[in-house]
Amino acid sequence: MKTKILLACLLSCLLLGGLRAQTPRMKPIFNGKNLNGWQVPPDNIWFTAQNGVLSIKNGPEKRGMILWTKKSYKNFVVQADFRMGEGTVDSGIFLRSDQAPNPQIQIGISGSLGRDMTGSPYVPGKGYPVEAQGVADLLNPHDWNTLRVLAIGNTYTVWLNGSQVMTYEGDTEGAVLKGPVGLQLHANRDMAIDFRNIMIGRVK
Repeated sequence: MKTKILLACLLSCLLLGGLRAQTPRMKPIFNGKNLNGWQVPPDNIWFTAQNGVLSIKNGPEKRGMILWTKKSYKNFVVQADFRMGEGTVDSGIFLRSDQAPNPQIQIGISGSLGRDMTGSPYVPGKGYPVEAQGVADLLNPHDWNTLRVLAIGNTYTVWLNGSQVMTYEGDTEGAVLKGPVGLQLHANRDMAIDFRNIMIGRVK
């Protein structure tokens, strides 16, 4: 009996620890007024901040851009509201690096697949190793959505509008396990997307 009680207590502690690891203290990384705290590209015409919203829109040359945080993160949760705008939205959140085998969490239409892959990891050289599930029933294409990504080592878990849609364990060889977070503007697209309430929490 004592053994069962001890095991139950141990399991409770492990579960509680896991929950705490996934719900750290979240801090804003976008102040809603300007791009302080972000690595703004020279001659920026793609990223604007106003009234709590970070708007991303391609320019006339349709160049691709990534807006990176100045800070780097190891294990963390990043969360943001996003709203798809005009054109064919092909965006996403980069995690620590844009090099293989680090994944980008897709938002919008995949250029290679020609369909919505929101919540799925895109890995350079591998495409989409897994596909987020249930997204069609959760995604609101004309209003705000909330994307939450947990990055612990090489394991990535994604929630869309409060529902878990994907878990992916990436390759270890060559992976960058500490780095900035980036918001993508895909090249060769007519597109616009808005973000707000961008927050991050470090996981110990």
